[in-house]
Amino acid sequence: MNLIERYCYPQLAKITNEDGARHYICPDSGHKLPSVTTILSATSDNKLLREWRLRVGDKKADEIKQEATALGSLLHKHLENYIVGEPRPGGNNYIRLMAERMADQIIARGLPDIEEVWGSEVVVYSPELYAGTTDLIGLYRGRPAIIDFKTANKMRTRKMIDDYFHQLGAYSLAHDERYGTRIDTGVILMVSRACDYEAFIVEGTEFTDYKARFLDRLELFLTK
Repeated sequence: MNLIERYCYPQLAKITNEDGARHYICPDSGHKLPSVTTILSATSDNKLLREWRLRVGDKKADEIKQEATALGSLLHKHLENYIVGEPRPGGNNYIRLMAERMADQIIARGLPDIEEVWGSEVVVYSPELYAGTTDLIGLYRGRPAIIDFKTANKMRTRKMIDDYFHQLGAYSLAHDERYGTRIDTGVILMVSRACDYEAFIVEGTEFTDYKARFLDRLELFLTK
């Protein structure tokens, strides 16, 4: 990978509450900044998720969530290590082997479109408002982009990942504010457990709209 350190990205301390809400410590003021995912979760319609939990029961729902979290974390570690040239995770249990196969799909089919990597696992923040960690920032098919890696039980459609586009919009706004960039492309590289792969790209006026809609949700979150 073509790693280019165009910007000096900070490391922010993180705090996770018992309810799962995550905050970052602002290096400028020491204030707690809500994470982008916490903001989106608090302002989403979780009706379908609640209905699913009632249907399968709390115990089963927690097991599924924990497995999905472990799988997602391993996949991200595979990709992060590959990008920076470090050894990828090993192991031969079910989740570890699945994460390796899924990561292989993104490495083979998604990463070749990334011409430059400016940062991996990058923390971006808007002072006094919010913060978050994006998987990768760099050039995607020649354009500055915010890029996130996502796993799915079954491959999702574009209409099903609206919150992911809001997430990319939030990261780009914070990056533009701090570094004077104009990032107008967001990319979701998604792989399913069956190793189906899809690249979802949002750009131009559509991406601008997602940025504005994230700010609306931020305002709703802050006024709750």
